Amino acid sequence: MTITINPKNKKELAKIKTILKAMEVDFVENEDAYNKDFVSKIEKSRKEISNGETKKIALKDLWK
Repeated sequence: MTITINPKNKKELAKIKTILKAMEVDFVENEDAYNKDFVSKIEKSRKEISNGETKKIALKDLWK
């Protein structure tokens, strides 16, 4: 079973780790570069939307 937790900062991370250790729950920390790339792509997309840099595609043409 897998659960993903995304703490907002190091203080929150420390609290979560303390709780998991107290509960004797095994966990693995992973700072995967994929996540950073994913976040940067989302941020780029949001800027494009804000700047009106989007293209409207008709539903019937979506899978062409």
